[in-house]
Parts: sequence; C-alpha cells; structure tokens
Amino acid sequence: MVDKAPTESRLRHTAPTGSPRSPATGSRHTLTIGSSLALLAGFLAVHAWLTVLGTRIKPETFNDIDLYRWCVANGFAAHSWPVFDFPWVYPAGAIAPMVAAGAEGTSATTTYELAWCALVMALDAFAILVLVRRGRVRGAWWWLGFQTLLGLVAIGRLEGITAPMMVIALSLALERPRFSAALLTAGAWIKIAPGALLIALASAVRRPVRDVIVPAAVTCAVVVGAVVAGGGAANLLSFLKVQGNRGLQVESVAATPWVLAASSRHDVAITYNTAINTFEVTGPGTVPVNAALDSMLLMGFVVLAALIWRARRRGSHALLASALATSALLIVLNKVGSPQFISWLAPPVAVALCRVGNDAASRPPRERWHSWPVIATLVLVVAALTQAVYPFGYNGVVGGELGMGLVLATRNLLLVVVLVMAVVAVVRAGDDPPEPVDALDGDDADVDDDVEDAHGADTLLSRRWDLNPRWSSPHTRFRVLRTHVQGWSSASASYSTSPSAAVTEPSRTTTNETRTETTDAAAADRAGLAPQRPRLSVSHMRPLPRGNPELLT
Repeated sequence: MVDKAPTESRLRHTAPTGSPRSPATGSRHTLTIGSSLALLAGFLAVHAWLTVLGTRIKPETFNDIDLYRWCVANGFAAHSWPVFDFPWVYPAGAIAPMVAAGAEGTSATTTYELAWCALVMALDAFAILVLVRRGRVRGAWWWLGFQTLLGLVAIGRLEGITAPMMVIALSLALERPRFSAALLTAGAWIKIAPGALLIALASAVRRPVRDVIVPAAVTCAVVVGAVVAGGGAANLLSFLKVQGNRGLQVESVAATPWVLAASSRHDVAITYNTAINTFEVTGPGTVPVNAALDSMLLMGFVVLAALIWRARRRGSHALLASALATSALLIVLNKVGSPQFISWLAPPVAVALCRVGNDAASRPPRERWHSWPVIATLVLVVAALTQAVYPFGYNGVVGGELGMGLVLATRNLLLVVVLVMAVVAVVRAGDDPPEPVDALDGDDADVDDDVEDAHGADTLLSRRWDLNPRWSSPHTRFRVLRTHVQGWSSASASYSTSPSAAVTEPSRTTTNETRTETTDAAAADRAGLAPQRPRLSVSHMRPLPRGNPELLT
C-alpha cells in the first residue's frame, strides 16, 4: 500500500546527506584521532582548572564539600550517620558518594576535596565517553564549556555526581531504557532532580511499565530496604520536611523583585539562615509567595507531564525537549535557587547536540528560534551569569547592590525564556506523527542512528523492518530499512502478475518483508553484489476493481 506524501513535520527530524548530522560526510563535529586528543586535553584542562580554583584560589566555595567530609568523619568516629541516626537535608543515597570520596581519609580538608574532584572527574570522563560513542564530539565540547562557565559549583556540589549520571541515562534512554530508569532513580536518591526525568523517559518508550516503572521500583526497593535495615526508616523522607520549611532563597527566580527592591527599600532584607547555610529574602509578600510556590510547582509539573505524554514516542528530540522542560520547571518554580541547580539544564542539551545534531536547517522556519543550537547558547549564557553571581559577585547580591541584583535578574529572566522554549518544543513535538511501531524496542533493540543519518531525506521514504544491517562487521541484526516508493497514478495504472522489466531482482533469496545478509558490506559493493532496492513500477498494472480493498494488500 503506497504511503501518502510526506508533510513538513514528517521530514522535520531528518537531515539531508552532507549535513553536519551525518558522520559519514566527514563533518568537523565528528570524532577523529586529532579531535580525540584535543577533547582529552580540554577535559583535563577544565577539571584541573576547576580543582585548583576550588582548593587554592577560592576555597570558600568548596564549603559544601567540607560539610560532606564532616558528615563522613562523624559517622566513622561517633557512629552517627545522616538519615540512619538523624534527619538530613539530602536523600539517603547522597551518603554513598561522600563515603566514596572519604576512602583516602577524612582528617584533612584538602585531601578530601581532591578525592571528591577525582570522583567527579571519573564520572564526567565516563559520561563523555558515552556522549561521543557515535562519533560526534560537539556535545562533549559544549559540556566542557558549560562546566567552565558555571565554575566551581559544577564539581563542588552533589550535582557534580548526578549531572554525569543524567547525561549517561539520557544518552542511553532509547537503547537501554531499563538501565536509564534505574540510573535516574539512583540519582534521585542522591538529589531529587534526576527522578523528575522519569516521566520523559516513560513517554519515550513503548512499554513504560516494563522498561521504566519496574526498574525504578526495584531501585527504590533496594535503597529503602538498605535504609530500613540500618534503622533509618523514621528519617527516610526527612529531606522533604527540611526542604518544605525553607524560606525564599535569594537566588530563586521568585525572589527577583525583592532582590531588586533591597537596594532602595528598608522593609526588604536579605538574611542568613544558619540552619541550612543559605541566604533568604524577607519583606512584604514573601510569605504568601513562598507558600504558593510548592503548589505552583506541583500544578506546573502535572500540566507539563500531560504535554510530555501527548508527545510520547516521538523520538530523541521529544525526549530531550521534555527532559529540558522538566529541569527548567524545577528551577523556575522552586523556592530554592542554588547556583548548582543550573547543572540540571546541561545533560539534555549536551545529549541533544550529539544525538539530534544541528537541527536548525531541517526545521521549519517557525521553529528555528527554539532549535537546540539556540537553546545551547542561552544555557551557556545562563551558566556564565550564574558564576558571575556566585562566587564572584555574591557579596554584592546579599548586600543589596543594584548592579549585581540586575545581573541575577537577567539570569533569572533567561531561565524563564529557556523554560518557554523547551515547553514550546514539547508541544510542537506532540504535533508530529508517532515513531513507527518497532518489531523490537527497549533493551531488545539497538538501532544505530548512523544508519539513518547516512540516507538523508531527499526522496519520499517509508520504513519496514529488515534483517540486513549492511554494517562493516559480518553479523546480523535488526534495523530499519528505507525503501523508495513511487507515487500512485490512478489514470495510468494497470496491473499484472508478471514482473516488470524495470525491477532488478537481487542475486539471493529474499522475501517481501525481510532479508538476511552476513557478507561484509564493502566486499559486496566491490563484487557488485550489494543489495538492490527494487522500485515498484505501476505502468504494467491493471486498474483495481472498485469495492475490493483487500487486493491492496
């Protein structure tokens, strides 16, 4: 049965041959020996700089790491552990990386800080290896640039652990959804944000219960079981109570009007909360706004979840746009505005630049304003402004200076813009047709996007399953085969059971739906035995009798 002509939205996510998206074209964004060495040098330089900056130049910005060291040291010395023995501001899983960094000892602050930076560096290295496994390096370079612009909070907080976990999970989401679901759930027990991406992952897979809900439930069962066995059942969810009692933090988006007013009004103040080690704004209207933010965040998440579910199974673009929208929503409608939260925006953008590519050319003009390169640029600006606020301009912010208040207000405005762009991308992704129903999906399928990239979108294409991957290694796997379809003309159509002369038969046994090949593809091309794709000619077909639609099959 002949498919109808493709619409603009159906070809939106395919790139023509020779675009930067296809590694086969020799793009400057692909991985070579030279680019690999340059990426390694850049990786080492960025992490060395951030480590020296935090341990030598601005050691006060690593105060959270010193707090982690104290928790571990107190646990080993006094046998008093967070969650197990007393309520804690973090989920129970956060103790794991803290203990791992203390393997070399917890007596010296610098030693513990260096061990923490080494742990973050190892996780970042693994995340970059996953990013570039398809041969595209632009997302990895963007990730390093983002860390440099964000500064010390990129590695000096728990987000230094969870951010690479999010990168790995999103990179493997469509290939290994069960592993990604387990990894995001484990990250949620360290810091809540990774768990919010599970709704985006569930909407991207064909079997959300099997591939997302079950792995997430198993991971939760393991963590909860360990905490209960250790006697910490009473404090298992204590982090929710501690966070609920917080005031309006000075860097939060909702606090922006009071931060600007603090420079000229005496009834607005920025005070220090010693219980949770943060600055908060107080003044007329802050209490009701602070109380309303929790409800607004919940309602916003419900609405966004509905939009994400509407865009379910629309491919990697919809998945990553949903992940970005979720992360941005958690920042914009949060009463807490810690600078490390900006790390939540980076994983979907870095993965998109490696997986989706430069989609500006393949999008309709009305959508280019929220393409991934544009969003990536905005997130870099947000990261740079965040570092300008903390640590370099933080004294001016908490001191009520108007100049630094305007810098913070600009950063917060751009966060709202990023949220709007991501939500619009999710809505428009929902207008696209769903991905074809795969014969295999989830962890049972491994369809390489590079095969798709090599074909382009010059002609009308349809999809069917084939057993011939045409890869260089001699093995057989499923992949999507694109076949050329010739348009139907009712005026000149005739129909016969004899084969047309225009049809070239392959030199081996085939069926209508699948074909198996284990011969090396390059050798087959040289020998002239490469698989042929017959073009179905309709010039020798008789008209179909009316009222007999069964004959179309």
